[in-house]
Amino acid sequence: MYFFARTTSVDEMGYAMSRLETESELCDGGKTIPEAGSSKRASNWLNNLDHEIAQVTKLKSSPHKQLAELVPGMHKSSVSTVKMLVGREANYSARGRFSAADRCHMLSRYLPVNGPWLVDQMSTRAYVSQFSADGSLFVAGFQGSYIRIYNVEKGWKVQKNILAKSLRWTVTDTSLSPDQRHLLDNIPNDRSTFTNTFTNHQNLKVYASMSPIVHIVDAGSAETESLANVTEFHDGLDFSSGDGGYSFGIFSVKFSTDGRELVAGSNDDSIYVYDLEQNKLSLRILAHTSDVNTVCFADESGHLIFSGSDDNLCKVWDRRCFIAKGKPAGVLTGHLEGITFIDSHGDGRYFISNGKDQTIKLWDIRKMAPNATSYSGLRNYEWDYRWMDYPYEARDLKHPCDQSVATYKGHSVLRTLIRCYFSPVYSTGQKYIYTGSHDSCVYIYDLVTGELVSLLQHHKSPVRDCSWHPYYPMLVSSSWDGDVVKWEFPGNGEAPVPSTKKRIRRRQFD
Repeated sequence: MYFFARTTSVDEMGYAMSRLETESELCDGGKTIPEAGSSKRASNWLNNLDHEIAQVTKLKSSPHKQLAELVPGMHKSSVSTVKMLVGREANYSARGRFSAADRCHMLSRYLPVNGPWLVDQMSTRAYVSQFSADGSLFVAGFQGSYIRIYNVEKGWKVQKNILAKSLRWTVTDTSLSPDQRHLLDNIPNDRSTFTNTFTNHQNLKVYASMSPIVHIVDAGSAETESLANVTEFHDGLDFSSGDGGYSFGIFSVKFSTDGRELVAGSNDDSIYVYDLEQNKLSLRILAHTSDVNTVCFADESGHLIFSGSDDNLCKVWDRRCFIAKGKPAGVLTGHLEGITFIDSHGDGRYFISNGKDQTIKLWDIRKMAPNATSYSGLRNYEWDYRWMDYPYEARDLKHPCDQSVATYKGHSVLRTLIRCYFSPVYSTGQKYIYTGSHDSCVYIYDLVTGELVSLLQHHKSPVRDCSWHPYYPMLVSSSWDGDVVKWEFPGNGEAPVPSTKKRIRRRQFD
């Protein structure tokens, strides 16, 4: 199913189912992916979407049937907050409280679209940003070796200024340990390593770059100014397997849910798993035929890993059987260009991916194939996303063997590895997808209908990353214009940043 973020009629949206049982003629003897030729047909496709994730999303964010009842036998899909509160007080649900779905039904309508309010301004590009798991901290990484950790609960006070070690080019990724005290960052640096053993794998922040060394910072220490190996020790984890002279860069790094391992994707086409308790590299997988731009654990178990690459493929890796098989558990085909980011739904089944073909795709790993479907007949043009606009003739192309569940269009993925995410479980039931964009905006899509729910406009340069608070209606966007801004509902009582305000740059590092 294809979704186009436009405000014109549904006739122009071009919805299409992309199930394995309705593949193209190249994949299944003359069958074609059905297209919506009219608004009525498009609506039917939406109304008849029977995929499991549509039902799961509905269950997560629909009110109790007693609260939604207008008259006996008649129900309303959307119930006002006032009626929900009255129903709770009258104990219509016989529970005396709201369920998680009731809560999401109310909170998911209050989108963080007001503002923005300025969090910080830097004179360098913002590359990564993320809330901690409980939303009390926010981390932003900038070009030029700078990382800042803000205390959200204390008025966004800068809790830690980090000057990264031996940076090459930029901070490519950061990750905060589950207990929120240690930061990982990935930055291009020298080959030096340290000998500390991380028997205590908690309280870490890691950062990564175009280097095989990932650095760890104690994000919970009392030291505010964290200059690498000057005011604080930034220990280095060597992902290079001890191969002399071998160097590569890391694009993506993530903690496991238990904080015991790291998974990383690199520009040597590989996936790496690092055991923090043993302080050593535990697994290297030659995973793709091009840069691995993004990796993540599929769920809390840590058994499954998702990866996305410039070879246009998403792959699923099962560590329980990889040693015996030496190949992925499955491959998902559908993107026409390289994949910039993957976010897991957290259930070990679904994930979304952002692609340089200007689309987000929703995947169900139960549809994966054992091998990639090779098809080279689509691209007959030369294009590089780093400095060229996406070719007009490629905008309506579809992969004939697309295994995705749905496709979302409207945003722009150019110049940098732009990221996309599911909205939070607690407040929205993951009923939205949101992404940065090269056109300086943040896009929020409805997961099931594909509708563009909101477009956040403020920045003057590409928005590479954005992060939705896990509990509050608050979203923070970070851009190459150096601005880090927050969007809220209903707001904090302060005047938002005027779009014409003269830009005042703060020092890069205080």
